[in-house]
Amino acid sequence: MMAHMLTSLLHTLRNARALAGKQDIAQAAAILKPDNPAAIRLGDDCAAIPDGDGYLLLASEGFQDSFVRSMPWFAGYCGVMVNVSDIAAMGGRPVAVVDALWSDTSEAAASILTGLHDGARTYGVPVVGGHTNMRSTHNSLSVAILGRARRLLTSFDARPGEVLIAAIDLRGRWHDPHPFWDASSALCSTQQGARLREDMELLPRIAEDGLSRAAKDISMAGVLGTALMLAECSGVGMTIALENIPRPEHAPMERWLSAFPSYGYLLTARPEDAPIIMARFHERGIAAAVIGQCNGSRQLDVTWADRTEIFWDLAQAPLMGFAP
Repeated sequence: MMAHMLTSLLHTLRNARALAGKQDIAQAAAILKPDNPAAIRLGDDCAAIPDGDGYLLLASEGFQDSFVRSMPWFAGYCGVMVNVSDIAAMGGRPVAVVDALWSDTSEAAASILTGLHDGARTYGVPVVGGHTNMRSTHNSLSVAILGRARRLLTSFDARPGEVLIAAIDLRGRWHDPHPFWDASSALCSTQQGARLREDMELLPRIAEDGLSRAAKDISMAGVLGTALMLAECSGVGMTIALENIPRPEHAPMERWLSAFPSYGYLLTARPEDAPIIMARFHERGIAAAVIGQCNGSRQLDVTWADRTEIFWDLAQAPLMGFAP
């Protein structure tokens, strides 16, 4: 019975729309491939541009019309939240954001922009410009961010023998019908925002203290899809134990593995450094656990209740096409 459940679960996740969207990246990357790929590597949460004694970090996020139309304030808020998360996943701190907004009415624009403003205030990053069109036929939003890192966390530096840590803020709620686990917007105030900003600060400090070199924020692809992207870029394999993944009480496994948490990261580390990393998250009330191990197989294996199955074999089927 358990074997059938695991097979069915992995089949559903493997064929999910969110993971298919990550495969689309390969087509875009083939067209936009830089002339000097060694200078700025594609496939990470941000572009890391060498600059003096550190790196400028550049990233952007776009939001589907249906999401922007149904949840305009939250879409604006997410424009900042998810970009700040990408900066943190690279070991950086945000500097500023710009937005590109299309709306069919000024009222719709006002709600989106209010969410953007509230997110910027909560995370302490200014909106410094952008593009606005309030006479469009649709409602769309794109937000870009600039950040800076002294020492990087990347998608390219996981190594065999390291452990895989998941750190997720479980103090949130679902945004039905979307797969968003929101542990952020309820804290949208100057006072509560300080807690969120300090939580984000954990990632650059982990990088600067040399405790980890590889990380990704958990994206729409969920825990397994994000781990797969990290494994592909680093040229490694992983074994992940589903029962070790931090999960809210009463959250079904399938739904949780498809979730996009507002604060969720995967990091790899030497086994001896894992307790130090997890303790830092625990001190701030954030769940963190070792959920797997990196190896040289280029295969993502999943275990659940003593059953093991292959989720994805990157040697046979690349995901984004960014293998080293």
